[in-house]
Amino acid sequence: MLQYVVFPLDRDPDLLPLYADPETWTSVDEEAVRVSARAQLGNILSRRSARVSAGRRVSFASYFNGFPASYWQHWTSVREITLTVRTEGRATILVYRSNGAGARQRLETREVSGVSEQHIPLTLNQYSDGGWIWFDIAADDETATFVGAEWTTDHEPVRTGKASIGITTYNKPDYCVETLRSLADAPEALALIDRVFIIDQGTQNVVDEDGYDEVAGRLGDTLQIIRQPNLGGSGGFSRAMLESLQRPESDFVQLLDDDVRIEPESLRRSITFGQFATIPTIVGAHMFDLLDRPKLHAWAEVVDDEPFMWRNLYQERMPHDFSTANLRQTMILHMRLDADYNGWWMCLLPLDVIRAVGLSLPAFIKWDDAEFCVRARDAGFPTVSVPGVALWHVSWMGKDDSIDWQAYFHIRNRLVGALLHQRAPRGGTLLRHSRRVDLKHLMMMQYYAVALRHRALRDVLSGPEHMRANLATAMPEARALAAEYPETVVHKDTGIPLRSRRGRQVFKIQKRNEFDSPTGLGLRWFTLTTLVAHWFHTPKPQNLTQPEAEFGKGDAQWWRVPLYDSALVSAADGSGKSIFTRDRAKYRRMLVDTVRLHARLKREWPKLQRRYQQALPEMTSEAAWRRTFEGE
Repeated sequence: MLQYVVFPLDRDPDLLPLYADPETWTSVDEEAVRVSARAQLGNILSRRSARVSAGRRVSFASYFNGFPASYWQHWTSVREITLTVRTEGRATILVYRSNGAGARQRLETREVSGVSEQHIPLTLNQYSDGGWIWFDIAADDETATFVGAEWTTDHEPVRTGKASIGITTYNKPDYCVETLRSLADAPEALALIDRVFIIDQGTQNVVDEDGYDEVAGRLGDTLQIIRQPNLGGSGGFSRAMLESLQRPESDFVQLLDDDVRIEPESLRRSITFGQFATIPTIVGAHMFDLLDRPKLHAWAEVVDDEPFMWRNLYQERMPHDFSTANLRQTMILHMRLDADYNGWWMCLLPLDVIRAVGLSLPAFIKWDDAEFCVRARDAGFPTVSVPGVALWHVSWMGKDDSIDWQAYFHIRNRLVGALLHQRAPRGGTLLRHSRRVDLKHLMMMQYYAVALRHRALRDVLSGPEHMRANLATAMPEARALAAEYPETVVHKDTGIPLRSRRGRQVFKIQKRNEFDSPTGLGLRWFTLTTLVAHWFHTPKPQNLTQPEAEFGKGDAQWWRVPLYDSALVSAADGSGKSIFTRDRAKYRRMLVDTVRLHARLKREWPKLQRRYQQALPEMTSEAAWRRTFEGE
């Protein structure tokens, strides 16, 4: 069984476009436009069945129910599959395929009546660049019933073992119980699961959450709770890897974040794909926005070598909203997109890969997933982000972790990843980019972020031993440092609004991914004059007692905020506002430190590369992680 056709677990109209496309579209000025829409929750009869109204047509050319033929052809040995469709009533079944450019071709047409079960053989031999297979059902002059469908093969899988699931959690017990409940309600997924490990690192224990006892009773011995100190995502997931390695029935460990909503069929599909992959393959999931559920935020992700920075392929197209353009209207979704890594919000790791390359870096958070996948890639194990395999996760739209305590881990782990794997000499453009980020933060009066970044650079320069030494302490120390920086205080709404002297600054609305920032010579002149002005000029006293100007979060850009002595800026999640104030003494000291630290890092890069690369096998070894978990 490769793939079941399913409908959403929740009766949520926002989710329907991800499962079915009961609409008619046309094109106006090369843009997809709806002609009619008949998406009705009442037509969904069960998890597997639906009603097709008389004279209407429903397409399963959707994210979760199309078959991603190109990925199966490229990464597995499966070449012959069967689509089975069960219906009741008079209807027409139309089977289509697409190519990598999204061009549609009809493969099969079958007219059915009464109780029908159609078996449609299909060959995967024309999908090297991309392409999906899907089917439509058109009801005749009477309402028909879609009873169910699945995609199967007679090929034998390369691997037959199950997967253990590893969920790392910190004070998200309600999410964890909901995930367990979804698993308990999905017998087809549970059939492929050996153990469910919940690595609880918080103070709000999962076992104390309402509903836990009931779902734990349903899962029985499949569920295992492990308590340990907060070692971040890398510590929690490494514990899940280590535990899974002891399970003789497991061939994989499926990593899951805690603050997610799962699609159980996606879990089953990812394990199945891993079983059929020709070589041990990391199987990644795409990420939808938990708070705006039709929006896809992450698909195939890569690491650009020169700056050693992650990004989505075709970043400018993200996020993609399936409520406005479904699979048939989005040509780029038909390409086969090859990834370098996948986020560990949901990622299936073959245990053979872990045995070959080791466990996670002791990174706490940030870059542990990307570094592991790049390490595996360099050892010959690919990462495949498979369409139709996804979950819902809180997106980063309401966060700004580049200026909170996580700023330390962003730059520390990116630098370590580059020292380990970057092919460009002496850090490529990474060090220049990092220095520029410091300058932007300094110009924007974000001194806390710069202090954390400098701490990270000093730790990197100290050598690889610091990573395990501060695994449990780096985060609390970074958070404690915030007390020295007033801009870290988020002023909540008290009924008396904070005001600035000049009021809120309003700017022309730009198109997505377009900015009015200076470029070329204008950028250089702006940067030079701003750095000089902040070095020599002290803020006016009235701008210290009251913020000079106010900015919405989206308007608070590095080429706007530096023009003022102080700024009132909205938090990314809208929960309050922070006050950023120019401090000439901090600015001067930090600017000098930025230049010195980056110069030293560039000078010592070759030596540091050798040290980190030599230390990698021990840092990621089972023995080292076991000592950490045992408190040694």
